[in-house]
Amino acid sequence: MTRCRLCGSEAMASVVDLGAMPPCESFLAADRLDEPEPAYPLHLRVCTDCWLAQIPPLITPEETFKEYAYFSSYSTSWVEHARTFVADAVQRLGLGPGAKEAFVVEVASNDGYLLRHMVERRIRCLGIEPSVNVGAAAREAGVPTLTAFLDPDTGAAVRAEHGPADLVVANNVYAHIPDVVGFTRGLRALVADDGWVSIEVQHLLTLIEQNQYDTIYHEHFQYYTVASAIRALASGGLALVDVELLPTHGGSLRLWARPTETAGEPGRQVAEVLEREKAAGLQELSGYTEFSARVAKVRRDLLRFLIEAAERGETVVGYGAPGKGNTLLNHCGIRPDLLPYTVDRNPYKHGRFTPGTRIPILPPEQIAADRPDHVLVLPWNLRTELVEQLSFVHAWGGRLVFPVPELNIVEVTP
Repeated sequence: MTRCRLCGSEAMASVVDLGAMPPCESFLAADRLDEPEPAYPLHLRVCTDCWLAQIPPLITPEETFKEYAYFSSYSTSWVEHARTFVADAVQRLGLGPGAKEAFVVEVASNDGYLLRHMVERRIRCLGIEPSVNVGAAAREAGVPTLTAFLDPDTGAAVRAEHGPADLVVANNVYAHIPDVVGFTRGLRALVADDGWVSIEVQHLLTLIEQNQYDTIYHEHFQYYTVASAIRALASGGLALVDVELLPTHGGSLRLWARPTETAGEPGRQVAEVLEREKAAGLQELSGYTEFSARVAKVRRDLLRFLIEAAERGETVVGYGAPGKGNTLLNHCGIRPDLLPYTVDRNPYKHGRFTPGTRIPILPPEQIAADRPDHVLVLPWNLRTELVEQLSFVHAWGGRLVFPVPELNIVEVTP
């Protein structure tokens, strides 16, 4: 990478180099195990002019999202998060029944996990989802969904057919597009001149502070602070007016933006978060220099635990097969000799194998059948939900292992 994709600067500094690995959602069917897998460098750098952290765009969104393995509705807590957001947004923006019929668009709407709550409220809505298989699931659930990637042309076409949107939602997608300027212009094309854009994206501040390096993977092209998000939004004609700090994905931002010409002054919370980022050194290299060493420690600690457990004759299996888990497994070089399988609630992944490490993915019931000594929880960001879901391992004295932000072994209570 020689130039920043946002500002064009060549002043790029290394943050952490995780080596080369396959795309994190490219799960292998059994008949592909004898085939080669492409692997791509995973090297995070930061632009020292605009401070956007980013990886090179070595794969395209089309390669990742034409058929996608992630279905949001399989996370109970994420569906509840969406339900709460919809209720709050309807109240905040006055989207309920009234003189004006509201129109809501969600970009990267997945299987309709969020817009189904709009449908239940009889609010006119449309999902824009690039993955054919996931979008089909949304339509089957009664959520109107267009199969497309968002760019300025798509945004203009949707606006021409359906009218401008009072609210455009873009949750966990702003990091997934290498053309951040074109995507932002697409958001502006969708939203009404007096409308709102709500974006949720992981916060680089918590990623660095809490060592969440496994959320770095090839479909996440950039990693935002509020400071860099302000610049990215401005590139497409949007201005940040408010921000919320969320616990999701280990620490996320909810960015509330409006068209520049109607946005007005940003709220106090924006200035407060900018100050926190500045105090953490994220607008100078000092905030990034120790991250790589802390990442290396996670790898050493997890491998030490797995090797010592194997030498004691203890069994360790995985729970979940998320993208972040595949970054962790590949970076640590964990294979079936240390982790014989992982389980996942998503039937799409059953019978498949994790990319690179080729660990079998089984249904969740396998854990109760095998009664392992330890369960390595790969989607650590769902800790509260999963500690409850996995409380049954207490019956045989099993323990849960969380690898990030540091190795933590939990005694489960019933």
